[in-house]
Parts: sequence; structure tokens; C-alpha cells
Amino acid sequence: MKIKEIESMLDASFLCGEERCEEEIFSACGSDMMSDVLAYVEDQGVLLTGLVNTQVVRTAGMMDIRCVVFVRSKRPTLEMIELAEEYGIVLMSTANRMFEACGKLYEAGLRGHEQPGDESGDICG
Repeated sequence: MKIKEIESMLDASFLCGEERCEEEIFSACGSDMMSDVLAYVEDQGVLLTGLVNTQVVRTAGMMDIRCVVFVRSKRPTLEMIELAEEYGIVLMSTANRMFEACGKLYEAGLRGHEQPGDESGDICG
């Protein structure tokens, strides 16, 4: 799924990285706990979160996450936007709640990374 499709589906607005809207996304994760993101996320994914601090962008950079969508109309700081631009990460914001945003992406066919033997149903895993 392309980043521009996620933007449209979630009625999101680009905060930075709009020029990368044609990049493909292969997995999704919804979490406010960066430890879960570190444990379960595959590369080339999208992270949906309500957490707004630089650790989100740093974690995304470490995990090769291509796009971060802030839910509930959360907005990153200027420092976060500059860091995302440095890492080449697209930042967006949507008014959707986490559950709704994850549901829309799941319904459209985007899945989370599945760990062998993991039946938790967690959107990250």
C-alpha cells in the first residue's frame, strides 16, 4: 500500500515527507509503547501512535519505519519534524482514534508482523 493511500484512507494531513507519498508500506503497528514497536515491527512499515515525543521518531528511524501517523489530531513538535526529515520519515496526523485508524488499514489489507506461535491478536504482532 502506498503512503498516499494511507493518507487518503485516514483523512490524514502530511506534516513532513509528502514527497515520499509514492513509497510502499508493507506492515502496520499501532502502539504508544515504543518497547512493543522495537519487539514486533518489521521494516518498511507505518506506525500509528498517540505518543508525541522525539523517542517515537528515533524508534521509527531504528526500525526502518517509513511513516508515522499521529492519531487523535496529535501534532509533533518542530524538533520531531526536523528529526523525521533527517531520517527520511513521513509524518502525518489524523483525527481518527487509534482503534479506528488501525481498523481502516486492516480492512484495506495492511497487516501487522506476525510472530510464529503468537496468537495475541496485537496489532503490532
